[in-house]
Amino acid sequence: MLIPHPLLGLRDASEFTYLGDAALLDRPDWQAEDAANAFHDYVYIRDNPAGLHRELWYHEQGDRSWLVVTRNTVTHDVVKAELAHDVALAGRAAQ
Repeated sequence: MLIPHPLLGLRDASEFTYLGDAALLDRPDWQAEDAANAFHDYVYIRDNPAGLHRELWYHEQGDRSWLVVTRNTVTHDVVKAELAHDVALAGRAAQ
């Protein structure tokens, strides 16, 4: 599988480490009234979609950047890759 790194071009997936759902960027507010329930869901409740899914990948064998990769979980086709920093600043992790 090839990942289109936004800075380095196409890179082999073996250079990366998979972390999980990109929704991990949307960490709950620890001071909120319902923080315990929000963190329970954040840590333990996960969707397992068939089709397009946004995931976090770490470029361990390269520039050590974090990417949000949009990938089809059925075909493994990578649709898009963005720097996680840019996604987090724009507040688009859970899209």
